[in-house]
Amino acid sequence: MEYALAVIVLLGVVALVVAAPLRPGAEAEAKEDARRAELEAAKEAKYREIRDAELDLRMGKLSEADHRVTDRELREQAITILRELDELAPEEQPAAR
Repeated sequence: MEYALAVIVLLGVVALVVAAPLRPGAEAEAKEDARRAELEAAKEAKYREIRDAELDLRMGKLSEADHRVTDRELREQAITILRELDELAPEEQPAAR
């Protein structure tokens, strides 16, 4: 009797594990994770562009006026990316130490 009960419980656990990817929220979570990764990459690229523009100013490749325009545009784009990241469901935050 105990053996049969153990087999039934084991089959139930296997069924749950196999069916987990088929649950309704799994696809939405995968899309959200992909979107978050895409936005994080875009954020890092935008920060790199801002740093490059600052370097171009210091090296004399950009005038002060051109840098102001470029910097304003890049920072507006970065803010848009950050807002989109904020709109996604929050990630699990690591526990405070």
